[in-house]
Amino acid sequence: MITNVSLVTVYVTDQDESKKFYTDKLGFVETADVSMGEGFRWVTVAHPDHPELEVTLMIPGPPLDDGMADTIRRALANGSAGGLGLSTKDCRKTCEELAAKGVELVAEPAERPYGVEAIIRDNSGNWLVLVERKYVPGDHTYTAAEFA
Repeated sequence: MITNVSLVTVYVTDQDESKKFYTDKLGFVETADVSMGEGFRWVTVAHPDHPELEVTLMIPGPPLDDGMADTIRRALANGSAGGLGLSTKDCRKTCEELAAKGVELVAEPAERPYGVEAIIRDNSGNWLVLVERKYVPGDHTYTAAEFA
């Protein structure tokens, strides 16, 4: 039986620079950095409070075919690649802190039916959505106590 999601991939243009961005600017920790031969490198990071979910920082290439790898590289280059959704307790404050570290803000914090949302961009062009969830009665994802 599946118990949880444990690994997601974010395509990046430079694994070293991306690892620095995710650790130095977003506060993630390195969980793996392994050369696996033939130029392939496995780099993962995770949020320190949630080590069970690793983010693979992957260069577009094998096992992707050349066409798909090129499509991903173009999406990264024009800043239209999707990345991750990141939870925060205070979206506005988090945006201020990240901006002070030089993180690009794509969309200012805005009220949404589910909470406050903002969009930042990582150093490879991926959009990262920051969400401060609000409690919605009947939503079984969270409890009211988590929002107190």
